[in-house]
Amino acid sequence: MDNHETVLLDEAVEALFHKLDGSYVDCTYGRGGHSQEIVNRMNNRGRLMVIDKDKSAIADAKSRFKDDDRVVVVHGSFSRLADYVKDHDMLPLDGILMDLGVSSPQLDDPLRGFSFMKDGPLDMRMDQTVGDSASNWLAIAGEDEITDVLRRYGEEKFARRIARKIVSIRQDKKIETTSSLVEIIESAVPKREKNKHPATRTFQAVRIHVNQELKSLEDCLQDVVDLLVSGGRLVIISFHSLEDRIVKRFIRRMEKEDDYPDRFPIRADEIEHQLKLVGKPIRPGDEEVRSNRRARSSIMRVAEKL
Repeated sequence: MDNHETVLLDEAVEALFHKLDGSYVDCTYGRGGHSQEIVNRMNNRGRLMVIDKDKSAIADAKSRFKDDDRVVVVHGSFSRLADYVKDHDMLPLDGILMDLGVSSPQLDDPLRGFSFMKDGPLDMRMDQTVGDSASNWLAIAGEDEITDVLRRYGEEKFARRIARKIVSIRQDKKIETTSSLVEIIESAVPKREKNKHPATRTFQAVRIHVNQELKSLEDCLQDVVDLLVSGGRLVIISFHSLEDRIVKRFIRRMEKEDDYPDRFPIRADEIEHQLKLVGKPIRPGDEEVRSNRRARSSIMRVAEKL
């Protein structure tokens, strides 16, 4: 089994789980840390659906839960959560968990192309059965499009320089490996950030674009309130500011329901609230960060359906 340390394991499941015979979804199985803990707490009438885009993660889930008929395993994007739970007659849900970002097995496998620290094919797809790889996208995207992606999803201040260099280099040869892209970035970036590899932001941006990560998150959030039972919990762990901003704004909007203008003549009791924030955002403790460096940027938000 892959070496994968689940981030905020106890905190997430504690926030999510509130009913022994409940119906739960782990939208991002990864390597099953959260899922296993949910199953450990359920009684024999509880149900859990696990979802993942990654076929190796799905293989792991099917192996782990092959003898447990309480668990349903689905290969696909959590953007289609509403379809999956309806198809498997799991409504209403008592809890939805989303652990966003890339799993350690994906980062650690050079053949997946997620890491700028290891040479391998420039793929970056979480689901390698669909869509264009990062290499194929970089082969056809225009300079303006690449610049926009690097700025929007990586907040890369040297986006234009990097995009221009990519377009120049690909005229002679396709950019097919992670090391080739790293070399291009390093030659294009005139100034390095302290304690940050110059390829960090570009690799993040390309990965988010190739996998449509933020759109999938937004699509899923559109459905979660309708899928949850009253008192049901939504638990989301984010790993960068772009994800967390979407989550924070969504919860805030569902708390208020309508964005009424200031001094709009409506009483508080006339506003239909759909979610309430539960507690403050949670970050991993020092001990967890020391043992799992990838946990350092994580933040967890919890909301409950009213």
